[in-house]
Amino acid sequence: MDNIVEGFSVFRGKPLVRNNNIICYGDPTESAVLVLTVLSTKKIGDEEIPDMILIQVQSTDTSLPITERVLKQGMKNGLYQALDFGASWLENTIA
Repeated sequence: MDNIVEGFSVFRGKPLVRNNNIICYGDPTESAVLVLTVLSTKKIGDEEIPDMILIQVQSTDTSLPITERVLKQGMKNGLYQALDFGASWLENTIA
């Protein structure tokens, strides 16, 4: 993570917020955001770390039903791979 701005962690210049097993990345004023859902975790030592991650680029258009907001989705193992991959998708979507 690059830094912390206004109480949010920032990655590649965009806010990164986690609530339980959902991680949201991106600026909600743009046309889309990245939503990562931790589907499973694995134990390494005493720590539980995210393992299987559902990656979704979602439209921020609230006039669409939630089922129609998913623009792209996939799966990755590991949080870093999922965030890196998803951030690239998001950048291509909002470009």
